[in-house]
Amino acid sequence: MITASTSAPTDTTADAAPMPPPFRDPDLPLDERVHDLVARLTLEEKVSQMEHGAAAIPRLGIPAYNYWNECLHGVARNGRATVFPQIIGLAATWDTDLIHRVATAISDEARAKHHAALARQSYTQQYQGLTFWTPNINLFRDPRWGRGQETWGEDPHLTATLAATFVRGLQGDTPDTHLKLAACAKHYAVHSGPENERHTFNARVTPHDLWDSYLPAFEHLVRHARVESVMGAYNRTLDEPCCASQFLLLDILRERWGFDGHVVSDCWALRDIHETHRITTDPVESAALALTKGCDLACGTTFELLGEAVHRGLITEADIDRALSRHLRARFKLGMFDPVDDNRNPWSLPPPP
Repeated sequence: MITASTSAPTDTTADAAPMPPPFRDPDLPLDERVHDLVARLTLEEKVSQMEHGAAAIPRLGIPAYNYWNECLHGVARNGRATVFPQIIGLAATWDTDLIHRVATAISDEARAKHHAALARQSYTQQYQGLTFWTPNINLFRDPRWGRGQETWGEDPHLTATLAATFVRGLQGDTPDTHLKLAACAKHYAVHSGPENERHTFNARVTPHDLWDSYLPAFEHLVRHARVESVMGAYNRTLDEPCCASQFLLLDILRERWGFDGHVVSDCWALRDIHETHRITTDPVESAALALTKGCDLACGTTFELLGEAVHRGLITEADIDRALSRHLRARFKLGMFDPVDDNRNPWSLPPPP
C-alpha cells in the first residue's frame, strides 16, 4: 500500500551557498580564470584596473590593489626590514649563492609583510603589495648617473647572471604557476643616465651596442629567469618612446624573446610621449599609442583616458582586454583570487622560523 508522506520535501538548493564564479576556482586553468574575470567587467571597470593604483570592484568582491612596490636591496618604504648592501656592492662578490639567499630573505620578508597587511586590512595601500619593480639591470657606464648604486655594474654578462639569480630568489621556483613575488626588469632599454635628461633623451645606439651591451641582460631575465614584468624607460630609443616602442616591446620583447608577462611604464612616463618627446598631440593619443605598442599597465594616470580613446576610435576594447589579461595573470599567480583557505600556492603562508 502506498501512503502519502506527511512531511514536505526538503529543498536542498534553496539554502545552499552560491557557487563562486570560475575566476575564483583554483582548479581551473589560469587562462580560463583570467578570461572569465575580464569578461565580467564593464569598460569602465577595465579602465580602472589599468593603472598602478587599481580600483576596487565591490560587486565582484575584488579589493583595490596598488602595484607599486620596491625591494632593490631589501623591502623598501614599508616599516622595518633587513637592509642589505647596495646591489653594486653585492655584484662585486660574483657569488650567485649569496645573491640567491639575499633575494630569498627579501621575498620572505615581503610575503610576511603582505600577510600582516592583509590581517590589518591595509593591503590596498602603496608598498603593501606583491608586485616589486626590481631589479634595475641597466648598465652603469656614466658616473653622472645618480642611480648607479642600484645596478650590477658595467658588464652585461655579470648583470645578466646575477640579476637572474636575484629574480629566482624573489619569484620562487614555480613562476609558471605560482609566484612568491612578481619581479620586474627595469628600465627597458638603453637607460643609463644622466638622470636630468631622461625625459627628453633619444638613445641613438648602434646595433652592435644595442645587441652586445644593452639588451642581453633583459633577454636573459626573460628567457632564463621567467621575470614576470618589464618596465619601459622614460627615454626614447632609436626615435621611439620606450613605453610605446614597436621595436622594443613588440618586435623584440614579445616576438623575438617570447615574453608572456606584462609591461609597465615608468612612473608618469606616458605623459612624456606628448609633453617632451612630442610624438602625440594629447594624453588620449599617448594612452592609445602606448597600449597598442605593448604597454600593459601605467604607473601614473594616463591610462585613465583609455575609455576616451575607445570612444575616439583610436583603440578597441579588445586592445584593453589583451593588456589587462597580462597583468591580471600576475595577480592570479600571486594567489590574490584564490580562496583564503586554499593551500596550493606554496607561498600563501610565511616560511617557518
